Amino acid sequence: MQKLALSAALVSVALLSGCASILNEKTQQVNVSASNGKAIKGSVDGVPFTGPGIVTVQRQKASKVFNVETAGCAKQTSVENSVDPKFFINILSGGAFGSTTDYSTDKMWKYADNVVISCGQ
Repeated sequence: MQKLALSAALVSVALLSGCASILNEKTQQVNVSASNGKAIKGSVDGVPFTGPGIVTVQRQKASKVFNVETAGCAKQTSVENSVDPKFFINILSGGAFGSTTDYSTDKMWKYADNVVISCGQ
């Protein structure tokens, strides 16, 4: 009887948790660089960054705006969010419960892996 209860508990946990929620972190690492290959400084979500380099951003159901302080570069670069492909796998395997979990935690969203800030020579 204990094995049956344990099995039922494990199945419940698997069905109620989203695939992207398990496989994705709340944050995503994005590679930020300038189109001219030079160093840049700025902020995203109020957090300062320097590039070229890796910037950690929060996953959200909204685009990200990279604000750049470096002269000669675009002052703002918007990066749209998209649905992570893991979310669609979850719809097939986990159904409504798993996909709802992914949506409510914002872990279903992703951004481009590489962001290039437009800068003059």
